[in-house]
Amino acid sequence: MSGDIHETVEGFALALPPMRALMGLDLGTKTIGVAVSDTFRSVATPLETVKRKKFGIDAARLLELIDARDIAGVVLGLPRNMDGSEGPRAQSTRAFARNFARLTEVPITFWDERLSTVAAERALLEADTSRRRRAEVIDHVAAGYILQGVLDRLAVLGRDNG
Repeated sequence: MSGDIHETVEGFALALPPMRALMGLDLGTKTIGVAVSDTFRSVATPLETVKRKKFGIDAARLLELIDARDIAGVVLGLPRNMDGSEGPRAQSTRAFARNFARLTEVPITFWDERLSTVAAERALLEADTSRRRRAEVIDHVAAGYILQGVLDRLAVLGRDNG
């Protein structure tokens, strides 16, 4: 069993079965923000924040969510540096993807997450969310921004190909 890792959203799109939801992940050092889409892949909804323990435990929780929600593919936020290069955090994300792909058959892709946390923080500030509540939800809200970026790209691809 091994899911394919796609470097491009275009390749990822070709590997996806129709009418099944996607999952977006924002991998932090202490938490993993999780968001899911609807089956039409139009809206990303923040779902939960998984407190990181060990890879096996974290992966087991994500696999539970994939099974429970019939997820067709996973999008990982790729934390590039502002100049577009990849540093240690991006390499850590790629290593997580390789290890996770061994445990599932769902395709995996990456989405540039440089501005997702900034956008999530701004949205929470505009909603007048308390500092403590922002700390609790920022990761899965950021995962929602990551997933929404891919959903919007898939919609454009669908229009271009349809």
